[in-house]
Amino acid sequence: MYALMALIFVFGYLCIALEHPLKVDKAASALLTAVLAWTVLVLGADSILPMLEAGSHAADNTGLVVGELRHHLGEISEILFFLMGAMTIVELIDAHEGFKVITDRIRTNKRVHLLWLIGLITFFLSAALDNLATTIVMISLLRKLVDDQKERWFYAGIVVIAANAGGAWSPIGDVTTTMLWIGNQVTASGIVVKLIIPSIICLLVPLTIMSFILKGTITPPKVKVSRESRRDPTSPFERNLVFCLGLGALLFVPIFKTITHLPPYMGILFGLGVLWVTTEIIHRSKNSEDKDPLSVVGVLRRIDVTSVLFFLGILLAVSSLSTAGHLTQVATYLKDSLGNVYTIAMSIGLLSAVVDNVPMVAGAMKMYPLVSPEALAAASPEEVSWLSNFVVNGNFWEMLAYCAGTGGSILIIGSAAGVAAMGMEKINFIWYVKYISGLAFAGYIAGALSYIALFAL
Repeated sequence: MYALMALIFVFGYLCIALEHPLKVDKAASALLTAVLAWTVLVLGADSILPMLEAGSHAADNTGLVVGELRHHLGEISEILFFLMGAMTIVELIDAHEGFKVITDRIRTNKRVHLLWLIGLITFFLSAALDNLATTIVMISLLRKLVDDQKERWFYAGIVVIAANAGGAWSPIGDVTTTMLWIGNQVTASGIVVKLIIPSIICLLVPLTIMSFILKGTITPPKVKVSRESRRDPTSPFERNLVFCLGLGALLFVPIFKTITHLPPYMGILFGLGVLWVTTEIIHRSKNSEDKDPLSVVGVLRRIDVTSVLFFLGILLAVSSLSTAGHLTQVATYLKDSLGNVYTIAMSIGLLSAVVDNVPMVAGAMKMYPLVSPEALAAASPEEVSWLSNFVVNGNFWEMLAYCAGTGGSILIIGSAAGVAAMGMEKINFIWYVKYISGLAFAGYIAGALSYIALFAL
């Protein structure tokens, strides 16, 4: 039964990785993997669970497994509610065309200037929103600025690198960083201070290299003027108000957590509630046809529910391996074979270019439990140097946040931002490997080495 659980997880993981060839949505594979893994665990609890005392009864074992499932589901739901609240706020801003505040201010036609503008705007916008939403916004902007599709691919590649780098140093910029923040492995202030420089370096290296390649000016697309052009759904006041409130709600979450010590999803739900009431008030005089697409109720239909179900499935599947003891074995193996937390984190980052970084980080969080100050104080001198990497804001957690966030840029299928860009622009996988992967890898290594130089040596 113990080996069967691992087999189920590996098979499910392969189905997730081969989502496009199999034409089966990864959310379905993740949910089935989770249910099957927990089913095998509860049926074989007597032989699987290492922490059970000899002579325990089957009924006791079943109750223990169910209790563990409820415990893990409580932790996972915090992440899911946070993501749903954040996704709703971003969709609400987009429905009001709030991102025009940024996009309408880009007017340059010089290739290098546009490259740096796109890269830096994406970097900082991703830290405030998230890398997926930012990529969608910036790719939509590029279509209005660059006519030639192949040339647009170069800028889209930089958008992927910048979005992932920007999300890595913010507690709300990337799903994996959010997971570490909600799990108390890192604090908002700690991750911003420690990772902003490596993340900037991760972006600056590709931008600098690309500056020597791109020359001249771009050809903007021809603007088609239509007499029957659709009127704007919102006024400039409404657009700016929703943009400022939405961005403020996202940025307020870490402050809310610091003041109240409540979980982050409470802060995001508070921001969503304020935005919901505000939009109901400013649109109350409009007819239902105009009001519905601009309301939270209307926007909720556009939320990517399949992504939420994927996170639920994969996190539940990983938690089943944690309960059974598989991840403890893997953690011991990595410690014995690699022996260095930075090498382990960088290896996870490189693997996240091939497979989804969410289960990679979820697995690492379960493999290496958070070490409390009391446990560190009670440890032997030989253990202190290793265990100190796993305290709150420990070097391993910060390095993991950086590596898992930015390593996905190396391949276009390695991150949500890359997959979104690939779908929107029909970017060829081999083209990305040929022209962008090397840039992303150079930035990834440079940022990782800068973190080690600044905080580990």
